[in-house]
Amino acid sequence: MKKKTPATAEKTVIGATATINFPDLDWHGVPARVDTGAATSSFHCSKVKVIERDGQTLLSFVLDMKKGGASKPILVSDFKERTVKNSFGQSEQRYIIRTTVEVAGRQIRTQFSLADRYKMTFPVLLGRRLLKGKFIVDVSQ
Repeated sequence: MKKKTPATAEKTVIGATATINFPDLDWHGVPARVDTGAATSSFHCSKVKVIERDGQTLLSFVLDMKKGGASKPILVSDFKERTVKNSFGQSEQRYIIRTTVEVAGRQIRTQFSLADRYKMTFPVLLGRRLLKGKFIVDVSQ
């Protein structure tokens, strides 16, 4: 019998879309598009800016929880800025945060870029870095 290693361990099968949760952000039942072509995961937010408060540098953004619905201001201290390629292949600067996401019953601490996805059908995009080694994507599901 073949011994299970990280490369051969059983992976969770997910479809082209999923409903996910962000427990750290208190954002639940979020529709997400699974995109194996995207390296980085991202989610929709607005009013992104760096602020100084009590001598600390913070990233402020508004989490747009539902089109035309509730929004929630968020402040994080653990963030960075990185160049990523958008869906059109153009490089742009984005802020990256680490947060916990729950996908198919699995909680994963990973990076998400903050993006303007207002015109997109799904407010969240799950990319390869999050999927690798954990999930198999079956688009028929």
